[in-house]
Amino acid sequence: MCDKCSDTMPDRLTPSRRSAMLLTAAALGTAFSGRAFAKETKAPPKPQNVLSPDAALKRLMEGNARYVDGVARRHDFKHEREALAGGQNPFAAVLSCADSRIAPEYAFDTGRGDLFVCRVAGNFAGTETIASLEYGVAVLNTPLILVLGHDACGAVEATLKAIKDNTSPPGHIPSLVDAITPAAKAAMQQGGEVLDKATRQNVIDNVAKLRSTAPILSAAVEQGKLKIAGGIYQLTTGTVELIAQG
Repeated sequence: MCDKCSDTMPDRLTPSRRSAMLLTAAALGTAFSGRAFAKETKAPPKPQNVLSPDAALKRLMEGNARYVDGVARRHDFKHEREALAGGQNPFAAVLSCADSRIAPEYAFDTGRGDLFVCRVAGNFAGTETIASLEYGVAVLNTPLILVLGHDACGAVEATLKAIKDNTSPPGHIPSLVDAITPAAKAAMQQGGEVLDKATRQNVIDNVAKLRSTAPILSAAVEQGKLKIAGGIYQLTTGTVELIAQG
């Protein structure tokens, strides 16, 4: 072999930096998807949470009835920890307002591992929230999503005020206003109890948004694997009124 050939052989045999990076990225992607998103074949930690969408909604509302009546069950959190350390299979996901007076785990008398809860002021479905709910449905097999609004919602009230006064709140709060504005404007056109109507419309709008979100949520709804409903929590009684059940 000539000196010239010997000099060039290593360059031909050694992968380029770009190829090495692509191979590494592919390997990492395969490993990540395999670990994080592969369907688990082992038994669920809470077998009682394997429910149909309708059964999940029924259980949720039965829990709310106990909460309203003040007869909540005693939950054995200590012994649940070990079972849930290796996984989770919540029977419902709840998109609720961040209001400190609204606590879905209490309002529906549930234990650890029962609810997959996403909370944001104004209970609207932003990009990160939708992604979280998609994870709950696609990976955790959650059969129910409930969008939970509540009366006297400060985020909805702030949105109505911003529209009426043509002002913008400080900081990052305008992002909340922008998300709730369509429901607020629709309620303002109707008149009457505008805050109540805007709160309800906001729930209805977000239920519709989630039902039409492709590819994961809309497909699960069409296949009958997922139910998406809406509800309004009453601060004075703790009662959740179902709306937009679909």
